[in-house]
Amino acid sequence: MDNKEHWTHEPAEHDYPAAENYLSLLMTQVSAHALADRLRAAAVLHSKAKDLLRASGLPLLEADNVHVAKDLDKVREGQRLSPVLLVGGDLARDLPLTIADGYHRICASYHLDENTDIPCKLADLPLGGRPVE
Repeated sequence: MDNKEHWTHEPAEHDYPAAENYLSLLMTQVSAHALADRLRAAAVLHSKAKDLLRASGLPLLEADNVHVAKDLDKVREGQRLSPVLLVGGDLARDLPLTIADGYHRICASYHLDENTDIPCKLADLPLGGRPVE
């Protein structure tokens, strides 16, 4: 499979509850649910793996990380990966990009080609820093 064609067009349905679960560790459950709804409604955009990692401040996981290796195996077997779900950062407030779901998939894609465009859904936090409750 061509490294540039290893993504589905839309996230898997189970990615939204996974994102909500992660976000609920960072904010109230009500806010996390509202943000997951915003992610569900967001349009798909594309960003490079290297830029997503830089904006999030997260390290690149090694290719032998169990979850990254599993995603690399999926691509080698011709399976497509689900787009990632992101919450926008804010440079003025020193808030990094939050990878709500898909960190391992971003790392796997980086190992294949750091310049490949990754499909993403991005929801921004309102100016107050959290969704309206």
